Parts: sequence; C-alpha cells; structure tokens
Amino acid sequence: MVRDSIAVILARGGSKRIPKKNIIKFKDKPLIAWTIDAAISSNLFTKVLVSTDSNEIAKVSANYGAEVPFLRDSANDDFSSASQATCRAVEQAEEYWGTKFNIVVQLMANCPLRSSKEVKDSMKNFIEKKAKSQISCFKFGWMNPWWAIKIKKDGRSEKLFPEASTKRSQDMPDLFCPTGAIWIAKRSNLMSSRNFYIKDTTYYPINWISAVDIDNYEDLEMANLCYDLKLKKMINS
Repeated sequence: MVRDSIAVILARGGSKRIPKKNIIKFKDKPLIAWTIDAAISSNLFTKVLVSTDSNEIAKVSANYGAEVPFLRDSANDDFSSASQATCRAVEQAEEYWGTKFNIVVQLMANCPLRSSKEVKDSMKNFIEKKAKSQISCFKFGWMNPWWAIKIKKDGRSEKLFPEASTKRSQDMPDLFCPTGAIWIAKRSNLMSSRNFYIKDTTYYPINWISAVDIDNYEDLEMANLCYDLKLKKMINS
C-alpha cells in the first residue's frame, strides 16, 4: 500500500450519449465495477472512493466494495473538467475522514479494460520518477497520425504534418495519445493547479486495449471486442 493515497473514481449520473453509462452491464457486471475491482485488487490505496452525484451509482459502487460515504456536491455539470471534479472529491474526502492524502489517483469509470497490474505499474513509475503529475497514454498504431489531414468545405485537404509526406511511416517517431485510464498526481500539485495537466506533467504508456474508454455505443461495442481479444490472448499465452 502507498501511504496516504486515494483512488478517485468519477461517476457522474447525467451521462447523455449512453444513459446511466457508469452502471450499464459490461460483460458480467456493471461498467464501474471493473474500475473498482482494479483499484481494490492493486492493494495500493488507503481509500478507494467513488465520487458521484447519483444515489443509484453510489449504491452499486458500494456493493462492489468502493467507499461512497457522500455525494459530490459540485463540479457535476457538463462544463466542469475531470480534474476539477477530482479536486472537489478530494476536498470532501479529507473533510469527511479528517485526514490529508499525499497521492491522488484518478481512475475513470469508463475504462473497464485497465487492469490492477497497470495501475500498480503506473504508480511504480510515478514514484520512481519522482513525478509531480502523470497521465496514461497509448502509442498510435495502424491509425498513423502523421498522415492526418483536415478536409475543407470544397473537398480539398490540408496536411497537419506536411513534413511527413516525403518520409516513410517507419522513419517517423512514435506518437502517443493521452487516455483517462490512470492519472496520478501529488496532492499539493493537483490542488494548487486544480489540474493534472501542469508544466511538469509526465506520461506513462499502457497497452492500447487497456486504454479504451467508453463514451458512446460504438466505443462500447469496441470495448466488448477488445475484452474478447484480451481474454483470448490470456488463454493462449
């Protein structure tokens, strides 16, 4: 266990693209339960807190072992950032438990394929690198961003990376995409900036399957396929 650490799982009740997204069934249990299990199974945290404005989500989360002693009282709207919501959750948690946390880990409930091992590996890297803030990411694969274009109204295109047009893809450096799977920060840095994205933010790559996050029904379908692929690889390894 990492002393004085808290895992904050954000789970707002007002999801629009997938109603009740955080507690819909994903495989054999509610979506949020996968993240709760990853956090608890990591054995890292002093507290595993689900921060929600929904009594229904709170009940489901508590049934799967998370602590939900209060509902989030602000930063619940479509305009508040995840960082702001986590800051408020930490403030409420510290007031409720009468303690101060040293490390804050934000785990998004819509990333069900991130494992406890990846949570542990991310924390290990954060501590070893003495990072102030760390955000998970994954390496772009077959969707090569170096070839990205903007299409104008008249159908003509504008290359985002014109310098890449004369080079082979294998000669270009890897590019990475941030994912909401595992964000870690020292409490002091997070609370002073109210953001995980600070000047000294570092990034930690995880497997692209583990990085899948679900925002709409197409994402949900892909996550189901990725789960089956991950399971098949585990069986065959």
